[in-house]
Amino acid sequence: MQRDLLSHLPVVRAVAGCGGFAPAAAQLGMSPSAVSHAIKTVEDGLGLPLFARTTRSVALTEAGASFLASIGPALTAIDEAAERVRAAKRTVTGLLRLNVPHVAMRIAMIPVLAEMAWRHPDLTIEVTVDDRLVDIVGEGFDAGIRLGEMIAADMIAVRLTPPFKAIMVAAPSYLKSRGEPRSITDLARHNCIGFRLATVGGLYAWELKGENNAEVSVRVRGTVVLTDPHYGVDLALAGAGIAYVFEPLVRAEIRARRLRWLMPEASIEKPGLFLYFPRGASETAKLRAFIDAAKGIFKAGGKRPRLPPSSGDSAMRGARGARVTRR
Repeated sequence: MQRDLLSHLPVVRAVAGCGGFAPAAAQLGMSPSAVSHAIKTVEDGLGLPLFARTTRSVALTEAGASFLASIGPALTAIDEAAERVRAAKRTVTGLLRLNVPHVAMRIAMIPVLAEMAWRHPDLTIEVTVDDRLVDIVGEGFDAGIRLGEMIAADMIAVRLTPPFKAIMVAAPSYLKSRGEPRSITDLARHNCIGFRLATVGGLYAWELKGENNAEVSVRVRGTVVLTDPHYGVDLALAGAGIAYVFEPLVRAEIRARRLRWLMPEASIEKPGLFLYFPRGASETAKLRAFIDAAKGIFKAGGKRPRLPPSSGDSAMRGARGARVTRR
C-alpha cells in the first residue's frame, strides 16, 4: 500500500464516524481543507469514491462502507497496540473522548477531571455534555457515562459512583409559607418544579416509593418547568417550590439546613453512574487511568486525594487538557 494512503486511513474513519469533514477536522485537530485533501488522496489511490457529498451531508458510499468495515479492526488494533506501549512506559497520553450527561458532570466529573489533570498531564480529555442516549461508537467517543439502568446490554459497564437516591427538597422559607407535605397525595397542593424531557418533549413524572414500598410515577404541577432539572436546586433554594433531584447534588445544602429533605421514606434509589464502552473494545490505558482515578475519589468519599504533580508546568498542562462541549 502507498505510504501516503496508509497515513490517511484514520481520517477516513473519523469522517465516517463524525458524519462530516468539519466535525472530523475538529476531532483530529486538523483543518477542514487538510481533511478534504486526505480523503481525496485515499479516493484517488483506490480509484473509487468513499463518500457521497451534498451541500448538507456526507455519507459513506457502498464501496466506502465496505472499505471501512475492512480497515476498522486493523486501525483499532494499531490504536490498542500503541496504548499498550504507552502503558508499559507508565505514561498516559492522547485524547479520551467521553459523552456525559449533565448529572454526571455535577456529581462525578469535576473531581475526576481535576484528579486526572494531576495524574496524567499529557492526556487530553474531551467531554461532550449531552443528555441524549447516543451511539458512542458511531459518534466517535471512547466511552460514555450514564445511570446503570440506561446502559445497553451489549456494553461493558464499570461502576463509578455508589448508588444514590432521588429525593424531594424545599427551602425552609417555602415550607413556612406553604406547609410541609406529609404524603404523596399532598404534592397536588404544592408548587412542584417540573422537568420537561428535551429528547421526547414530555413532562417527567416523579418516581417515588408509595404504599408497600411500591414505586409510583407522580405527575406534578407548578409555576416553573425546566429542561435542565439541576436548576431546580437554585429555584428550591430561592423558596420557589419543591424540587426533585439526586441527593448528592444537594447534600451540602441539606447539611447546612438551606434545604430540607421531604418525605425520606418516599425516596427511591438509583443504581449510580457507570462508565460504559463497547464489549469488543479492551480497556485502553487512558480508560483504565480514568477508572482508577474515579474509583480512588469515590472510595475517599468524593474528595480528590492530594497528589503532588510531577512539576508545576505539567500540572498546568493537564488542567488545560480538559475540554467540555455541550449539546
